[in-house]
Amino acid sequence: MRTDLTLLLILVALLSGCANLGVKPWERGQFAREDMQLEADEMDMAIEDHIYFSKEASSGGRTLAGGGCGCN
Repeated sequence: MRTDLTLLLILVALLSGCANLGVKPWERGQFAREDMQLEADEMDMAIEDHIYFSKEASSGGRTLAGGGCGCN
């Protein structure tokens, strides 16, 4: 019985650690800054778009993995 109680307490402690995930409304200003963006440089994004278009013979959808010869 003591083992069950200990296991239950550990489980509750682990699950309560996930209660604070996410961005609070007052923190959104920090993440909206230009230097916090995942792809802040327009030139890098344009080059990656061109490379993906050349490899896949399509436009858009840079986030998908793919192959291709890149000979275009």
